[in-house]
Amino acid sequence: MAHNLNYNSSTGRHSFFSVREKAWHGLGTIVQDYPTSAEAMKFAGLDYTVEKRPLFTLDSSQMRIEQELQCEGIAFDMQKDITVPNYSATVRTDNDVVLGVVGKDYHVVQNTDAFSFFDSIVGGGDGILYETAGALGKGERIFITAKLPDYIRVGKDDLIEQYLFLTTSHDGFGSITAAFTPVRIVCNNTLSAAMKTARNAIRIRHSSGASDRLSQAQTLMGISSKLGSQLGEIFNHWSKVRITDSEVKKLIQLAMAPSKGVLAKLEQGIEDEASACYRNIVDDVYNYAMGNPSQNLDTTKGTVFGAYNAVTGYFQNVRKFKDNDAKFRSITEGTARQRAQTAFDLCSGFSKNNDLLLLNN
Repeated sequence: MAHNLNYNSSTGRHSFFSVREKAWHGLGTIVQDYPTSAEAMKFAGLDYTVEKRPLFTLDSSQMRIEQELQCEGIAFDMQKDITVPNYSATVRTDNDVVLGVVGKDYHVVQNTDAFSFFDSIVGGGDGILYETAGALGKGERIFITAKLPDYIRVGKDDLIEQYLFLTTSHDGFGSITAAFTPVRIVCNNTLSAAMKTARNAIRIRHSSGASDRLSQAQTLMGISSKLGSQLGEIFNHWSKVRITDSEVKKLIQLAMAPSKGVLAKLEQGIEDEASACYRNIVDDVYNYAMGNPSQNLDTTKGTVFGAYNAVTGYFQNVRKFKDNDAKFRSITEGTARQRAQTAFDLCSGFSKNNDLLLLNN
């Protein structure tokens, strides 16, 4: 199952909810109005708790007997009398499913705590709009996406919504992670990797106490507000910085290069299968940059912002993926995210060099 959403056999539903629009997998509960955090938890099937339970194993004689019985196809529940020290199993209390194995210092963060953490970011939930939430696998990982009330405005009519994404796990892998993400309304682009990871996300260990998490939440709100303001300034500045078609082509070549080796080969006139594939991708991105209607706006036509938008728009609207889940993963944490970050860095460098030239002139 590519989407990896948790299926709850008791309710007959997948653990996911979305407001108004179906997600790429078409599963879960669709609601028309933005829910409260408590409602969102119920819609998404996240209204379960997790607890740490002791681990046991067999002694050598029990192990041999069980192996022999298994070979003969006989099921037999042996008494497990050896306690595994310093480790516990994390278990869903609603169905007794084991989610993971954790150390003695691991602190379970309940799903309700995660939503409370999220609510605290904007002072008790005022103005926050829960868009999606869900559980993956057996319920070992959950995620929440919420829309903040403010927009990033580029030019007069180009609006970018501000979102916060939070994920946490119950299996011992990963921290509580909350990140700021802008989504472009006009063409539904997810503008991932707009800032370095260290600047647009925070991670909190599961050993942290509730007070530490709430303190970090307030810090995150400051980060997200600051990033929204920064991105607005950056994108508006880029929308005024002119760039030639040949410079756009060069920027795309650098942003989409799978490696320095492939780029070096092309510069040397060496053609192979890898470089031919790369050349086709560059042509596709460039054609999108020059011909897509979203690239003919006052803010994008012949501008650095348009060059950046061409790279992100290519992955949203042109690139073929195996399925929508593969597309989602690529944009949020894979190749599309990496290429967008490279494009962002290149656009930043181009803009700075242009500013220097203007100053010198």
